[in-house]
Amino acid sequence: DVQLQASGGGLVQTGGSLALSCAASGFTFGDWTIAWFRQVPGKEREGISCISNRDGSIYYGDSVRGRSTISSDTAKNTVYLQMNNLKPGDTAVYYCAATQRDWSWGCTPYRRLYDNWGQGTQVTVSS
Repeated sequence: DVQLQASGGGLVQTGGSLALSCAASGFTFGDWTIAWFRQVPGKEREGISCISNRDGSIYYGDSVRGRSTISSDTAKNTVYLQMNNLKPGDTAVYYCAATQRDWSWGCTPYRRLYDNWGQGTQVTVSS
C-alpha cells in the first residue's frame, strides 16, 4: 500500500523557518511525484510545491516561491519542504501527496492529479 507520512510542523514565530518531511513507502519512489498542499478551515486545499523524482521537475506556487525549497532524498524515500521567512498567512495544515503521472511540462500541484495522500501536519506562525 502507498503510504505517506508528513511531519515537521509546529509553532514558529513570524520570520522563522520549518522543515517539513514526507516519508513515503509502498511504491517505487523514483517513479513518482510528491507534492505539498496546505489547507485552512473554510478554504480549498492549495497546492504549493511539487517535485518529480522521474524527470526532476520542480514547481513552487506564488505564495511560497522564493521562501521555500523542495528536495528529494531517494535513498530515504523522503521529500522535504524547507520553508523560510514564515508569515502568519502560512498557518495551515500541510499535506503531502503522490502521483505516478507523467508530466509534459513539469510537475504541477493540482489537487485532482494526486490520488495518494498522507495525513496533515499543522504549521502555526505567530505574529
